[in-house]
Amino acid sequence: MPPTHTTILTGDRPTGPLHLGHFVGSLRNRVAYQHDYRQFIMLADAQALTDNMDDPAKVHRNVIEVALDYLAVGVDPARSTVFIQSQLPELAELTFYYLNLVTVARLERNPTVKEEIRLRGFERDIPAGFLCYPASQAADITAFKATLVPVGEDQIPMIEQTNEIVRRFNRIAGRDVLVEATALVPPVGRLPGIDGKAKMSKSLGNTINLGASPDEIRAAVKKIYTDPLHLRVEDPGHLEGNVAFTYLDAFDPDQAGLAELKAHYVRGGVADSLVKRRLEACLQESLAPIRERRQQLAQDRGHILQVLRQGTERAREAAARTLDEVKAVLGLRYF
Repeated sequence: MPPTHTTILTGDRPTGPLHLGHFVGSLRNRVAYQHDYRQFIMLADAQALTDNMDDPAKVHRNVIEVALDYLAVGVDPARSTVFIQSQLPELAELTFYYLNLVTVARLERNPTVKEEIRLRGFERDIPAGFLCYPASQAADITAFKATLVPVGEDQIPMIEQTNEIVRRFNRIAGRDVLVEATALVPPVGRLPGIDGKAKMSKSLGNTINLGASPDEIRAAVKKIYTDPLHLRVEDPGHLEGNVAFTYLDAFDPDQAGLAELKAHYVRGGVADSLVKRRLEACLQESLAPIRERRQQLAQDRGHILQVLRQGTERAREAAARTLDEVKAVLGLRYF
């Protein structure tokens, strides 16, 4: 049966500690959502292996690192169910069934998958697990009857393909067993990298991690991309593509003062160094409590594992109910 309350599924691939881009694009929204919605947050370790099978240890060790980031920013395990994807065999079984509801041609046409294949340079040497990720994501979403899935605009095709699978299955069932999901696109997307590239990425080395030290923050801010045409203090500056101001938009609590600074910068007469000093002060203030909380939590990793164990148990109960419904429709209950 469809859920009587709004359920959110969200999560991350644990391939490294989380950074400011994750914080702006998703983490702070999760902290807000957990007060109003039933929220499942998935550490997608199984999915991360689809393009990290040559280094599974990286995925394993980062499960704890990402969980630390979650708790440090304010995710409350009493309000949000945080779980490890690989520990729910129900998700793998649902994926197996859903693969019969989608063709290889349709998987290859998925714009998100096509772009990720291009970025990774797979060409035709594509791991089958990577190509089949839309079916796996459909299993993740439908297992919890999620009605909202926070994603960036580039991930909307994945939600559309999930709903195609839902509709095909429901036609087989003759009733609504699975629930369609709606993409929830945050008003503020992920931040660009400090080098001005469109995406902040661990692999590109253009991130500021949530646990960054004061010295690491200072060094990163010095490298932040501003306006290459702003050569002299008196020159008019440009805001478009200026990463320093993009970050200030996300972190400066004094938006009125920031508006004045922007106007002055555009007129000319403001040094990039002044803009960066303001940005560094904002980031130091924002990240200090997260870093301190993270350091405290890291001293008791047994507690982190207990949080993950309890969340995984709750998530598995929910996924098992959906799997039982799916198997009943397919005539796979014999005893």
